[in-house]
Order: sequence, then C-alpha cells, then structure tokens
Amino acid sequence: MQRSRIALLVFSALVGSVVLTGCDQAAEQPKASASQAMPVGVITLKSEALTLKKELPGRVSAYQIAEIRPQVSGIVQSRLFTEGKQVEKGQALYQINPAIFEAELAASKAAVARAEASIASSKSKASRYSELLAIKAVSQQDYDEADATSKQASAELLTAKAQLQAAQINLDYSNVSSPISGQISKSSVTVGALVSANQAVALATVTQLDPIYVDLTQSSNELTKLKKALASGLLEVDSAIQTEVELYMEDGSVYAHKGTLQFSEVTVDPSTGSVTLRAKFPNPEKLLLPGMYVRAEIVEGVKANAILAPQRGVSRNTKGEPTAMVVGNDNTVQSRVLKVDRTIGSDWLVTDGLADGDQLIVEGLQKIRPGAAVQASEVESTASAATKAQ
Repeated sequence: MQRSRIALLVFSALVGSVVLTGCDQAAEQPKASASQAMPVGVITLKSEALTLKKELPGRVSAYQIAEIRPQVSGIVQSRLFTEGKQVEKGQALYQINPAIFEAELAASKAAVARAEASIASSKSKASRYSELLAIKAVSQQDYDEADATSKQASAELLTAKAQLQAAQINLDYSNVSSPISGQISKSSVTVGALVSANQAVALATVTQLDPIYVDLTQSSNELTKLKKALASGLLEVDSAIQTEVELYMEDGSVYAHKGTLQFSEVTVDPSTGSVTLRAKFPNPEKLLLPGMYVRAEIVEGVKANAILAPQRGVSRNTKGEPTAMVVGNDNTVQSRVLKVDRTIGSDWLVTDGLADGDQLIVEGLQKIRPGAAVQASEVESTASAATKAQ
C-alpha cells in the first residue's frame, strides 16, 4: 500500500513536469518563428516618366556634292584655286580659252545689227504699201508680200538675238565656277589640257561639310513597334526633344553638337530589312567626314509611369522568362513573372509583373524561397549610389 502511494506521487510529479514543459514551449513558439524570418535587402519601386532613346548605327554623308565639269570644249588656260581649300559659290575655278567664244559673240552681235536694219526697211515698206492699198495704187498681192517680208525680218531679228544669247552663255561657260560653297578636291586636269563639254571625268569635286548629314538605319520591325506604341498611347511624343539626335564618334566620345532628325525613308531596303533615317548636324570643326561610321541616339518617346527594376533583382526561370522576388503584405516572399522591354543603364524597363510601391528583393536572394517569411530592410539602388559618388 505504501509502495502504491509512492508510485502515484512519482507519476503525478512526472505528469506535472511534462505539462509545464509543454506550456513553456508553446509560449516560446512565436518568439522562435519571429527569429526565423530571413533578413533581405529590398528596393521600393517608384513609377516615373521616362524618355526612351534608341541607339542606331549610321554613316556620315556630305550635305552637298558638286562635280565640276566643263560645259564648253576648249583648252584650259589656268587653274584659279588651291587644291584642298575652301571655295565659295560662284568662285572661278578654271579658265578655258575664250577666243573662239568671243569671236562667236561678235558675229552674233553683227547678225543682230543686220536684222535690226533689215526690219526697219521692211516695216517702212509694208507701211507705205498699206496706204497705197487703201487708194488702190498697189495690188493686194504686192502688199501681202511687203507685209510678209516685214514679219520675216522680225523673226530673223529674234533668231539673231537668240544666237547672241547662246554665244554669251558659251563665253560665260568658258569661265568654270563653283555652284556651291565647300572644300574642293584635287584637280584632275592641268593647264593646257583639252576638255570637252559634259565630259565623263570631273575636273574637280566640291563638297559641303557644314552642315553635314548622318544616315541612320533602323529595322522595319522596330519602326513598326514604335509607331504602334505611339498610336496606342503607350508612348507619348515630346515635341521639344523628339527630333533631337546625339552622336557618338568612332572612338566612343560624344560629338559636341546635337543634330536634328530630318526625315525617314518610306521604303524598306529588301536586302537588309531596314529603313534609313537622316539627321543633320552642324560641323564647324570639320570633324565629321563623308563615309565615317558613327552611332547616334534618337528619342523614341516618353513613357509615363515607367517601372525600372535593378538587374541584380531579376533572374530567369527554366523557361527563360524573367522573374523577380518581392515582399508581400504579410512579409512573405512572392515570385513574379515579368515582361521586360529593354535595359536602361543597370535597370530593366518592366512592362508587366511589377507595380509602383512593390518591394523588390535585391539582397539575400540565395537564402529565400516563395512563401518564406522575411525581414525587409531598404537598400540603396546602384543608380542612386552612382549619383552620390559623382
């Protein structure tokens, strides 16, 4: 009996100990759960108006090119310019022997004088015959012949004047001048050379370099997408900067002067599937030369409420889709599948999957999974850090 009582007391003490231990574990469970939340670094996304730009390859082409060819035949008497120098519009470049053209001009002047003398006589005769016809002193045939002779003399005067004008033009063409202002090339002929009117070989070439054109190429697919985005309102036009173009030289440096977009072709090159856009740039220092390869940045439009997500917070799933981890309202991890447009610096331009105010996880990604509890703390974006460093 005594042993039964002792055994009962021992059993009661063990049960009480187990109950107390269970209560303590239940009390400490919330603390343990709270301590298991994984610390992560997040960036709170903010929507902003973003000007979208596109970099395109291009080639420099001259603003104007004039190939100098003679318009009359003759011997070159003198060259009146320095090769490689700047020439002005109307400046004399070559002098072709003018002797034969001066002789033709003198003969044409004589022909005009002869025609004027003839017309005076024929008109006087026609006038007298008109008076005599009224009194029947001459026949109608005599009057008609006198009147026809007068009209023929007038026509011959017009012909002589036209020949005089042509002779004057040929004499003027013997002095070969530049039709534009620009830099002239080397001469293909020397003094004493025989040149022919409208010959195939140019005497020299004048190239205008300021301003200058840059011909850019853009794929027809990109152009179509851009037009659709503008038509649907996804992109807006900023008229103040829409035609502004920034240029990058072959060595990667930024060209000092900004250009303006002039026009785009209405046809697609079937061999490349691209469309040509032409921009005009000032070129006072003559740094841009025809044929030079450059890259240019054009403005596509302004995207309102754009979301930029740091690239370090975006990864790819097994399907190749871009994904990101965000902190939900209950402080647990949520996985999002994104749609991205392009990279802007160190960020992705996200078109779907993220919204203003989302907390994007950028640090501690290796230690979390969807649904896990996390403790978020704000970190500085790479762009903000770079701005502060500058």
